Amino acid sequence: MTEIFSPKNTNTILYCKKWQETVDFYQNLLRLPVNFASDWFVEFKLTGTAHLSIADECRATIKSSGGAGITITLQVENITEAWEYLHNNGLTLEPIREHPWGAHVFYFLDPEGHRLEVWSLKQKK
Repeated sequence: MTEIFSPKNTNTILYCKKWQETVDFYQNLLRLPVNFASDWFVEFKLTGTAHLSIADECRATIKSSGGAGITITLQVENITEAWEYLHNNGLTLEPIREHPWGAHVFYFLDPEGHRLEVWSLKQKK
């Protein structure tokens, strides 16, 4: 990237019909830390420079996509521990499988229908 266009942070905003249910999902089930919250918009911190926000479509100019065409990918250190943690929090998860590009991966959906992909690099033997 050039110095003219060199983003410092990133934030993906999901516009949701099921706003409160989706906020609860990310806050209470995934336990993502809240960086900012209002009565229609919540920003979660993923890393020091990456955020995920949930916006109520009733208060926004952009409407929900219903999850169509969106996958949120989250890399974790230990795929088995991540799967067990989320499963123990009551989430319905696909089984862990090997991905052709050299990773282990599993998928699940948030209440709005957005697909989440959790992955980690395959451990070398």
